[in-house]
Amino acid sequence: MSLRKGKTNINMTDGPLLSNIIRYTIPIILTGILQLLFNAADLMVIGNFRGSDSVAAVGATGSITVLLTSLLIGMATGVGVIAAQALGAKDNDSVGRVVHTATPVALICGITLGTIGVVFAEPLLSMMDTPETILPKSALYMRICFSGTVFSLVYNFAAAILRASGDTKGPLTYLTIGGITNVVLNVIFVTVFHMNVEGVAIATITSQAISCFLVINRLLRVDEEWKLEFKKIKIDLKTLGKIIRVGLPAGIQSSVFALSNVIIQSSVNSFGASAVAGNAAAANIDGFTYIVMNAFYQTSLNFTGQNVGAGKIERVGKIMRTSMFTMFFGAVIMSGLICIFSRQLLGIYITDDAAAIEIGVVRLMWLGIPYFICGMQEIMVGTIRGMGASVAPMIISILGVCGIRIVWIFTIFALPQYHSMQSLYLSYSVSWVACIIGHFICFKILKNRLTKQLRQ
Repeated sequence: MSLRKGKTNINMTDGPLLSNIIRYTIPIILTGILQLLFNAADLMVIGNFRGSDSVAAVGATGSITVLLTSLLIGMATGVGVIAAQALGAKDNDSVGRVVHTATPVALICGITLGTIGVVFAEPLLSMMDTPETILPKSALYMRICFSGTVFSLVYNFAAAILRASGDTKGPLTYLTIGGITNVVLNVIFVTVFHMNVEGVAIATITSQAISCFLVINRLLRVDEEWKLEFKKIKIDLKTLGKIIRVGLPAGIQSSVFALSNVIIQSSVNSFGASAVAGNAAAANIDGFTYIVMNAFYQTSLNFTGQNVGAGKIERVGKIMRTSMFTMFFGAVIMSGLICIFSRQLLGIYITDDAAAIEIGVVRLMWLGIPYFICGMQEIMVGTIRGMGASVAPMIISILGVCGIRIVWIFTIFALPQYHSMQSLYLSYSVSWVACIIGHFICFKILKNRLTKQLRQ
């Protein structure tokens, strides 16, 4: 039975922007929040049944995992932008080529990256000065999770195509089903079979496999230009080149971001296991605010992509402003609630280490209150990439975010009087402000250029 495009697909090129952006973004926010909740289940179950050392073991893998996967996850951005522009231009042949090129690329990259993660897990964690007390558990958790990387990449590439078409409810549904499975298996493996980090890792890759199967099944069943047909799967080099042109800079940016976070994680590791546990739990909590901001990044990217493809450049500025307006209220509300209930929330993850909770509070306060500034930067980047430019925001972000943070760590943070968690977290806000200035200048130049091209 085939499925026709219906109410689940938002019209991005016509109609009122505010209501359409809200309708489009809410499922993305819910998807991200559910994903974090399900990921948080790993830490919650481990923290309550196996202690803070196991929380630290899982948390210590986060930055290195993001470093290895972000380059290829960034390619999903390229898939989404090229698909959105082709859909806006009503170029059905191009849409089909994107779908049938992205699928095998995701498979090949997922298998390759998974192998790298499994083989080099322990050496990479050792390079980050992961405490010896948690290194074996961290390496085991990382190896198991990377064995399922292919499911995660295929899901992200396929979900990018659905979002480009205006469907954000489908990915929400599939992630919910996979996530519920994750939570149930977490409890069973840890409490019934008395497993430790390996139990939550197996639960994670199982849930990823389920979500991957469901999103691929959706692409197989639709009766639209983005339908997936196995007999048509083929890497079209021209289409792959377009995806790489947008996605590779996005992936490089994410990788360099992750590299700076690896350096920051190493700095956190120097304060001991309590700092690692507190930072890991707080990062999981403040991730809920980031989800709101990143959802509007995806919205601005896809709305802009479709409108640029349709030749409606005049709507681009309105898309960015409307996205920022709605993001601001969502981020402030989320950050405010997290700061007010910080100790109670951290207590869900950590039950046996008061010092870890206090360190977590420091992170939530110093990053949470100014987090909306990061959201403004995210939306600018999404808008610029949706307009087809990806190298410029990559350079601005690398210099403005990563450059400032790394320099900060080796200069200001290195001074004895500023060698503290507060000083470490302050580098985030400074870098966000620097990036906003650079992205705004880039946006104005690019918009003027596209407007002139359209007139000609």
